[in-house]
Amino acid sequence: MAYEKPWSSYESQLDQLIARGMVVTDRARALDYLERIGYYRLSGYWFAFRERSEACCPLDPGSVGKPRKVRVDRLALDVFKPGTCFQHAVELYVFDKKLRLLALDALERIEIALRVDIAHRLGEKDRFAYLNPDLFFPGFSKTLDKQSGLTRHHEWLAKHAGLIGRSKEDFIRHNREKYGLPLAIWVVCEIWDFGTLSTLFAGMREADQDEIASKYGIANGRLFASWLRSLNYLRNVCAHHSRLWNRNIVDQPKLPAAEELPWTAPFIGNAHRLARPFLLFCISQHLLDRINPTSSWGSRFQALLAEFPVQSGLSLEGMGMPAEDWASELWPKNAGQ
Repeated sequence: MAYEKPWSSYESQLDQLIARGMVVTDRARALDYLERIGYYRLSGYWFAFRERSEACCPLDPGSVGKPRKVRVDRLALDVFKPGTCFQHAVELYVFDKKLRLLALDALERIEIALRVDIAHRLGEKDRFAYLNPDLFFPGFSKTLDKQSGLTRHHEWLAKHAGLIGRSKEDFIRHNREKYGLPLAIWVVCEIWDFGTLSTLFAGMREADQDEIASKYGIANGRLFASWLRSLNYLRNVCAHHSRLWNRNIVDQPKLPAAEELPWTAPFIGNAHRLARPFLLFCISQHLLDRINPTSSWGSRFQALLAEFPVQSGLSLEGMGMPAEDWASELWPKNAGQ
């Protein structure tokens, strides 16, 4: 399909929003936001304010005497709900920006701790352990992909080599000049990003995964690997300044039984909560509670939630936060100390 939407001036963009039912109380200020943030980025925040219509979509043809199954989709219309204000979308945008920054603060601490965990565990076996396929799960280090003819370990090593090649860090240059390649794992791990860490952890032997996961109160290392994949997804959303607060989480984490981790109970079996970012913030707090129990991150997160623009008519349930008294019942034990 050919793309036929024309270029539009900021004035025309604002006029179109007003024509669709959006209330603009300060035109000059609204134009300033459109010029600095952009219509397309802000549209992700006023999408929740659009009217919806229901459309039934058949799922199967049915048969004589049997009703046809249908799926009901709620389609967004090009008109806004009554009372929708331009400023509400801006306030939601500002809240989301603060939320991303807070997420990155937690992820930085988790990433650094995991570098130490992985490098220490594997380095004990071999200072260049990341090169040794025998130290990893065979499905990661020996099974060839039918398309590429490479193992996942080969693919990981290619990305790893790229990180070394692009690095401008003095300690990488110093170690290369003094000792040559390869670099010891406790040196080179410092340039690994979250994705590199999570992929390598997923390829580790089960005993090594379990040993690291146990430090964080999780018995199953494969489950812990799913946490890291989801947190890497969260990191990518934040790094690209994408909308976060009510985002659908594509790579959802697995959860242990509530008997092992009581705070997971409200999420287990609830499709909406499992697919929203509040769960990832709970996971982050759980990990931070083990990394640094005296961190104030949990209390800062709670304070930010109090800034959610409730006057917009939306609620934090869109973020996946249960309606219960989450601060006392769901938030991991030492949050905010």
